[in-house]
Amino acid sequence: MGHSAAIWDYRAAVEITKDWNGIDQAVLGNPQGASARVSLHGGQVTSWRNEHGEELLFTSSKAIFKPPKAMRGGIPICFPQFGNCGSLEQHGFARNKIWMVDDNPPPLHPNDSQGKAFIDLLLKPSEDDLKFWPHSFEFRLRVSLATNGDLMLISRIRNVNGKPFSFSFAYHTYLSVSDISEIRIEGLETLDYLDNLCRRERFTEQGDAITFEAEVDRVYLGSPNVIAVLDHEKKRTYLIRKEGLPDAVVWNPWEKKSKSMADFGDEEYKQMLCVDGAAIEKPITLKPGEEWMGRLQLSVVPSSFCSDQLNL
Repeated sequence: MGHSAAIWDYRAAVEITKDWNGIDQAVLGNPQGASARVSLHGGQVTSWRNEHGEELLFTSSKAIFKPPKAMRGGIPICFPQFGNCGSLEQHGFARNKIWMVDDNPPPLHPNDSQGKAFIDLLLKPSEDDLKFWPHSFEFRLRVSLATNGDLMLISRIRNVNGKPFSFSFAYHTYLSVSDISEIRIEGLETLDYLDNLCRRERFTEQGDAITFEAEVDRVYLGSPNVIAVLDHEKKRTYLIRKEGLPDAVVWNPWEKKSKSMADFGDEEYKQMLCVDGAAIEKPITLKPGEEWMGRLQLSVVPSSFCSDQLNL
Protein backbone atom coordinates (compact mmCIF):
# COMPACT_ATOMS: atom_id res chain seq x y z
CA MET A 1 0.00 0.00 0.00
CA GLY A 2 2.79 2.42 0.90
CA HIS A 3 4.51 1.71 -2.43
CA SER A 4 1.39 2.18 -4.56
CA ALA A 5 0.60 5.42 -2.74
CA ALA A 6 4.13 6.68 -3.38
CA ILE A 7 3.86 6.25 -7.16
CA TRP A 8 0.22 7.34 -7.43
CA ASP A 9 -0.15 10.30 -9.79
CA TYR A 10 -2.71 12.52 -8.10
CA ARG A 11 -3.04 14.70 -11.22
CA ALA A 12 -4.38 11.75 -13.20
CA ALA A 13 -6.90 11.18 -10.40
CA VAL A 14 -8.67 14.49 -11.11
CA GLU A 15 -10.99 14.70 -14.09
CA ILE A 16 -12.98 17.75 -15.23
CA THR A 17 -16.34 16.78 -16.75
CA LYS A 18 -19.70 18.47 -17.39
CA ASP A 19 -22.84 17.84 -15.37
CA TRP A 20 -26.32 17.62 -16.94
CA ASN A 21 -26.60 21.43 -16.93
CA GLY A 22 -23.31 21.75 -18.81
CA ILE A 23 -21.52 23.09 -15.73
CA ASP A 24 -17.97 21.93 -15.07
CA GLN A 25 -17.38 19.55 -12.19
CA ALA A 26 -14.21 17.95 -10.85
CA VAL A 27 -14.21 14.23 -10.12
CA LEU A 28 -11.53 13.12 -7.65
CA GLY A 29 -10.51 9.48 -7.23
CA ASN A 30 -8.08 7.48 -5.14
CA PRO A 31 -6.33 4.13 -5.78
CA GLN A 32 -8.77 2.24 -3.50
CA GLY A 33 -11.82 3.33 -5.53
CA ALA A 34 -13.16 6.13 -3.29
CA SER A 35 -14.33 9.28 -5.09
CA ALA A 36 -15.61 12.81 -4.63
CA ARG A 37 -17.37 15.18 -7.00
CA VAL A 38 -17.17 18.98 -6.81
CA SER A 39 -19.36 21.32 -8.88
CA LEU A 40 -18.10 24.70 -10.00
CA HIS A 41 -21.65 25.84 -9.27
CA GLY A 42 -21.18 26.97 -5.67
CA GLY A 43 -17.87 25.14 -5.20
CA GLN A 44 -20.21 22.50 -3.78
CA VAL A 45 -19.15 18.93 -3.03
CA THR A 46 -22.03 16.92 -4.49
CA SER A 47 -20.78 13.38 -3.84
CA TRP A 48 -18.35 11.52 -1.56
CA ARG A 49 -18.17 7.74 -1.97
CA ASN A 50 -16.14 5.16 -0.10
CA GLU A 51 -14.08 2.44 -1.76
CA HIS A 52 -17.21 0.26 -2.08
CA GLY A 53 -18.97 2.98 -4.08
CA GLU A 54 -21.35 3.76 -1.20
CA GLU A 55 -22.53 7.40 -1.08
CA LEU A 56 -21.71 9.07 2.24
CA LEU A 57 -23.37 12.45 1.61
CA PHE A 58 -27.13 12.93 1.39
CA THR A 59 -28.79 14.54 -1.64
CA SER A 60 -32.55 14.92 -1.76
CA SER A 61 -34.39 13.02 -4.50
CA LYS A 62 -36.26 16.29 -5.05
CA ALA A 63 -33.15 18.47 -5.21
CA ILE A 64 -33.23 21.15 -7.89
CA PHE A 65 -30.04 20.88 -9.95
CA LYS A 66 -30.45 24.13 -11.82
CA PRO A 67 -28.54 27.33 -11.11
CA PRO A 68 -28.86 29.78 -9.54
CA LYS A 69 -30.50 27.69 -6.79
CA ALA A 70 -28.13 25.69 -4.59
CA MET A 71 -28.66 21.94 -4.62
CA ARG A 72 -30.27 20.41 -1.49
CA GLY A 73 -27.52 18.08 -0.32
CA GLY A 74 -23.78 17.51 -0.42
CA ILE A 75 -21.75 20.32 1.19
CA PRO A 76 -22.98 23.81 0.24
CA ILE A 77 -20.70 26.63 1.38
CA CYS A 78 -22.44 29.34 3.41
CA PHE A 79 -20.63 32.67 2.92
CA PRO A 80 -20.66 35.57 3.78
CA GLN A 81 -23.80 34.91 5.83
CA PHE A 82 -25.24 31.87 7.58
CA GLY A 83 -29.02 31.44 7.60
CA ASN A 84 -31.08 34.60 7.39
CA CYS A 85 -29.22 36.56 10.08
CA GLY A 86 -28.37 39.47 7.80
CA SER A 87 -29.42 41.42 4.74
CA LEU A 88 -28.35 38.85 2.14
CA GLU A 89 -30.17 35.83 0.73
CA GLN A 90 -30.40 32.71 2.93
CA HIS A 91 -26.87 31.34 3.59
CA GLY A 92 -25.21 34.06 1.45
CA PHE A 93 -24.30 34.04 -2.22
CA ALA A 94 -21.18 31.84 -2.52
CA ARG A 95 -23.21 28.63 -2.97
CA ASN A 96 -25.10 30.15 -5.92
CA LYS A 97 -22.14 31.45 -7.94
CA ILE A 98 -20.03 29.84 -10.65
CA TRP A 99 -16.47 29.40 -9.34
CA MET A 100 -13.28 29.20 -11.41
CA VAL A 101 -10.59 26.54 -11.36
CA ASP A 102 -7.54 28.13 -9.69
CA ASP A 103 -4.51 26.90 -11.63
CA ASN A 104 -1.91 28.70 -9.56
CA PRO A 105 -3.08 29.12 -5.95
CA PRO A 106 -0.78 30.38 -3.20
CA PRO A 107 0.90 27.30 -1.73
CA LEU A 108 -0.55 25.34 1.17
CA HIS A 109 1.41 23.13 3.58
CA PRO A 110 2.89 20.09 1.74
CA ASN A 111 0.73 17.80 3.92
CA ASP A 112 -2.31 19.32 2.21
CA SER A 113 -1.09 18.01 -1.16
CA GLN A 114 0.92 14.84 -0.64
CA GLY A 115 -1.01 11.62 -1.27
CA LYS A 116 -4.19 13.48 -2.21
CA ALA A 117 -6.19 14.14 -5.32
CA PHE A 118 -7.32 17.76 -5.16
CA ILE A 119 -8.89 20.65 -7.02
CA ASP A 120 -8.39 24.34 -6.27
CA LEU A 121 -11.28 26.74 -6.92
CA LEU A 122 -11.53 30.52 -6.73
CA LEU A 123 -14.45 32.92 -6.22
CA LYS A 124 -14.22 36.69 -6.61
CA PRO A 125 -17.18 39.07 -6.31
CA SER A 126 -18.95 40.23 -9.43
CA GLU A 127 -20.13 43.81 -9.99
CA ASP A 128 -23.61 42.67 -8.91
CA ASP A 129 -22.28 41.06 -5.74
CA LEU A 130 -20.55 44.31 -4.78
CA LYS A 131 -23.88 46.15 -4.96
CA PHE A 132 -25.36 43.82 -2.31
CA TRP A 133 -22.19 43.21 -0.27
CA PRO A 134 -19.63 45.96 -1.03
CA HIS A 135 -16.45 44.12 -0.03
CA SER A 136 -13.71 42.83 -2.33
CA PHE A 137 -12.44 39.36 -1.45
CA GLU A 138 -10.69 36.32 -2.86
CA PHE A 139 -12.16 33.02 -1.69
CA ARG A 140 -9.91 30.05 -2.43
CA LEU A 141 -11.22 26.55 -1.84
CA ARG A 142 -9.26 23.31 -2.01
CA VAL A 143 -11.21 20.05 -1.98
CA SER A 144 -9.06 16.94 -1.60
CA LEU A 145 -9.52 13.18 -1.36
CA ALA A 146 -6.82 11.24 0.49
CA THR A 147 -5.61 7.70 -0.17
CA ASN A 148 -7.50 6.57 2.96
CA GLY A 149 -10.75 8.06 1.59
CA ASP A 150 -10.86 11.12 3.87
CA LEU A 151 -12.45 14.22 2.37
CA MET A 152 -10.94 17.61 3.20
CA LEU A 153 -12.11 21.14 2.42
CA ILE A 154 -9.79 24.10 3.04
CA SER A 155 -11.18 27.62 2.62
CA ARG A 156 -8.96 30.69 2.48
CA ILE A 157 -10.71 34.06 2.40
CA ARG A 158 -8.59 37.17 1.85
CA ASN A 159 -9.65 40.79 2.23
CA VAL A 160 -8.48 42.66 -0.89
CA ASN A 161 -10.63 45.63 0.12
CA GLY A 162 -9.54 49.00 1.42
CA LYS A 163 -11.51 48.55 4.64
CA PRO A 164 -12.28 45.74 7.13
CA PHE A 165 -15.24 43.43 6.64
CA SER A 166 -16.93 40.70 8.69
CA PHE A 167 -18.62 37.47 7.64
CA SER A 168 -20.07 34.26 9.00
CA PHE A 169 -19.35 30.88 7.44
CA ALA A 170 -20.39 27.22 7.43
CA TYR A 171 -19.68 24.00 5.58
CA HIS A 172 -23.35 22.90 5.49
CA THR A 173 -22.59 19.16 5.50
CA TYR A 174 -25.46 16.77 4.69
CA LEU A 175 -24.46 13.34 6.02
CA SER A 176 -26.24 10.24 4.77
CA VAL A 177 -27.49 8.13 7.70
CA SER A 178 -29.44 4.87 7.94
CA ASP A 179 -32.15 6.06 10.37
CA ILE A 180 -32.08 9.38 12.24
CA SER A 181 -33.70 7.81 15.32
CA GLU A 182 -30.64 5.52 15.63
CA ILE A 183 -28.05 8.32 15.39
CA ARG A 184 -26.11 9.93 18.21
CA ILE A 185 -23.59 12.76 18.22
CA GLU A 186 -20.72 12.79 20.70
CA GLY A 187 -18.48 15.76 21.46
CA LEU A 188 -21.12 18.48 21.99
CA GLU A 189 -22.34 17.51 25.47
CA THR A 190 -22.37 20.25 28.16
CA LEU A 191 -21.93 23.00 25.54
CA ASP A 192 -24.08 26.10 25.20
CA TYR A 193 -26.11 26.36 22.01
CA LEU A 194 -28.35 28.86 20.25
CA ASP A 195 -31.73 27.29 19.44
CA ASN A 196 -33.02 28.52 16.08
CA LEU A 197 -36.44 27.06 16.95
CA CYS A 198 -36.63 29.42 19.96
CA ARG A 199 -35.51 32.72 18.41
CA ARG A 200 -31.84 31.87 18.95
CA GLU A 201 -32.28 31.64 22.72
CA ARG A 202 -29.22 30.26 24.50
CA PHE A 203 -29.42 26.91 26.30
CA THR A 204 -26.95 24.38 27.71
CA GLU A 205 -26.88 20.82 26.33
CA GLN A 206 -27.96 18.45 29.12
CA GLY A 207 -27.63 15.05 27.43
CA ASP A 208 -24.51 12.90 27.46
CA ALA A 209 -24.97 12.64 23.67
CA ILE A 210 -27.34 14.21 21.16
CA THR A 211 -30.11 11.96 19.85
CA PHE A 212 -33.11 12.78 17.65
CA GLU A 213 -36.85 12.51 18.17
CA ALA A 214 -38.04 15.89 16.81
CA GLU A 215 -36.82 18.82 14.71
CA VAL A 216 -33.40 20.14 15.75
CA ASP A 217 -31.82 23.40 14.55
CA ARG A 218 -28.99 24.51 16.84
CA VAL A 219 -25.64 26.30 16.79
CA TYR A 220 -23.31 24.76 19.40
CA LEU A 221 -20.77 27.32 20.62
CA GLY A 222 -17.08 26.80 21.32
CA SER A 223 -17.27 23.22 20.04
CA PRO A 224 -14.29 20.84 20.06
CA ASN A 225 -12.24 20.23 16.93
CA VAL A 226 -13.44 16.60 16.70
CA ILE A 227 -17.12 15.58 16.62
CA ALA A 228 -18.38 12.02 16.15
CA VAL A 229 -21.65 11.01 14.50
CA LEU A 230 -22.43 7.37 15.34
CA ASP A 231 -24.71 5.39 13.01
CA HIS A 232 -25.84 2.38 15.05
CA GLU A 233 -27.46 0.46 12.19
CA LYS A 234 -24.48 0.74 9.83
CA LYS A 235 -22.00 0.29 12.70
CA ARG A 236 -19.96 3.20 11.43
CA THR A 237 -18.97 6.61 12.73
CA TYR A 238 -18.41 9.84 10.85
CA LEU A 239 -15.54 11.84 12.33
CA ILE A 240 -15.71 15.57 11.72
CA ARG A 241 -12.42 17.36 12.33
CA LYS A 242 -12.32 21.12 11.97
CA GLU A 243 -9.99 24.09 12.41
CA GLY A 244 -10.82 27.79 12.47
CA LEU A 245 -14.50 26.89 12.93
CA PRO A 246 -15.50 27.33 16.59
CA ASP A 247 -19.20 26.55 16.16
CA ALA A 248 -21.09 23.43 15.09
CA VAL A 249 -24.54 23.53 13.51
CA VAL A 250 -26.81 20.50 14.01
CA TRP A 251 -29.94 20.35 11.85
CA ASN A 252 -32.64 17.84 11.03
CA PRO A 253 -35.97 19.21 9.75
CA TRP A 254 -38.10 16.27 10.97
CA GLU A 255 -41.56 15.55 9.58
CA LYS A 256 -43.47 18.84 9.55
CA LYS A 257 -40.65 21.03 8.15
CA SER A 258 -39.81 18.37 5.53
CA LYS A 259 -43.31 18.59 4.10
CA SER A 260 -42.98 22.37 3.72
CA MET A 261 -39.78 22.23 1.62
CA ALA A 262 -40.34 21.90 -2.13
CA ASP A 263 -36.88 20.44 -2.79
CA PHE A 264 -37.00 17.83 -0.01
CA GLY A 265 -38.93 14.55 0.21
CA ASP A 266 -41.54 14.19 2.98
CA GLU A 267 -39.77 11.20 4.58
CA GLU A 268 -36.17 12.04 3.71
CA TYR A 269 -35.43 13.55 7.13
CA LYS A 270 -34.95 9.94 8.30
CA GLN A 271 -31.92 9.47 6.05
CA MET A 272 -29.99 12.70 6.65
CA LEU A 273 -28.34 14.85 9.27
CA CYS A 274 -26.50 18.15 8.89
CA VAL A 275 -23.50 18.71 11.14
CA ASP A 276 -21.60 21.82 10.06
CA GLY A 277 -18.24 23.22 11.01
CA ALA A 278 -19.06 26.93 11.28
CA ALA A 279 -18.17 30.41 12.49
CA ILE A 280 -21.48 32.09 13.33
CA GLU A 281 -21.82 33.50 16.85
CA LYS A 282 -18.74 35.71 16.53
CA PRO A 283 -18.30 36.72 12.87
CA ILE A 284 -14.80 36.65 11.40
CA THR A 285 -13.39 40.15 10.82
CA LEU A 286 -10.57 40.67 8.32
CA LYS A 287 -8.53 43.84 8.02
CA PRO A 288 -7.25 44.83 4.56
CA GLY A 289 -4.79 42.19 3.33
CA GLU A 290 -5.67 39.69 6.09
CA GLU A 291 -6.62 36.09 5.35
CA TRP A 292 -8.75 33.58 7.26
CA MET A 293 -8.52 29.82 6.91
CA GLY A 294 -11.14 27.21 7.87
CA ARG A 295 -10.69 23.47 7.43
CA LEU A 296 -13.05 20.53 7.49
CA GLN A 297 -11.92 16.90 7.36
CA LEU A 298 -14.46 14.07 7.11
CA SER A 299 -13.55 10.45 7.89
CA VAL A 300 -15.53 7.25 8.35
CA VAL A 301 -14.41 4.60 10.85
CA PRO A 302 -16.06 1.44 12.23
CA SER A 303 -18.10 2.24 15.35
CA SER A 304 -16.05 -0.30 17.31
CA PHE A 305 -13.38 2.43 17.16
CA CYS A 306 -14.39 3.70 20.59
CA SER A 307 -14.75 7.30 21.72
CA ASP A 308 -11.73 7.08 24.00
CA GLN A 309 -9.49 6.88 20.93
CA LEU A 310 -11.02 10.03 19.43
CA ASN A 311 -10.01 12.35 22.28
CA LEU A 312 -13.59 13.65 22.38
